[in-house]
Amino acid sequence: MTALIDYGAGNTRSVGNALDRLGAAWMLTADLDELASADRVILPGVGAAASAMAALRERGLVDWLRATRQPLLGVCLGLQLLYEHSEESNTACLGLLPGTVRRFPDAGVPVPHMGWNTLRLTAPTAFLDETMDGAHAYFVHTYAAPVGPETRATCHYADLTFSAVIERDNIVATQFHPEKSAGVGATILQNFLTR
Repeated sequence: MTALIDYGAGNTRSVGNALDRLGAAWMLTADLDELASADRVILPGVGAAASAMAALRERGLVDWLRATRQPLLGVCLGLQLLYEHSEESNTACLGLLPGTVRRFPDAGVPVPHMGWNTLRLTAPTAFLDETMDGAHAYFVHTYAAPVGPETRATCHYADLTFSAVIERDNIVATQFHPEKSAGVGATILQNFLTR
């Protein structure tokens, strides 16, 4: 059973629909016992870092997320919250990964970064099929995570190369929306469900 963390994220239903299309058993929950009993956990995210962290704190989920060793998938804002800090409202985040999530620079292109863009694989991982180098995924975000040792794929926009996929220990995450990224997204979700 996969647990989709219920903390008011805007893309919960679309992630659930993607899991349904894959035939995955899942539950939407913020109950710590139910989360602990799940085989794997997804931290979705659409919205602002400060309000997301406040919602996680209100539900008692911050310490649980920091301690869990279950496979954990962060999606979009769910990836950004894994880092130490976000420039968005100067927000302290979960601190599971080092670094600061920063706003895209003013580079004469629209921000937020919205639409399809190219993935570039930077390190091998079972989470990504090797044929995904050069594949396109769907992004909607104003802030982006740094490239570091945990980066498994990057993307480039607004004169900034950022982490599009990260992996460290039990954690994997995508800056893009796998639930909106057609076959590429379905493959990534399936890989997470079977890891």
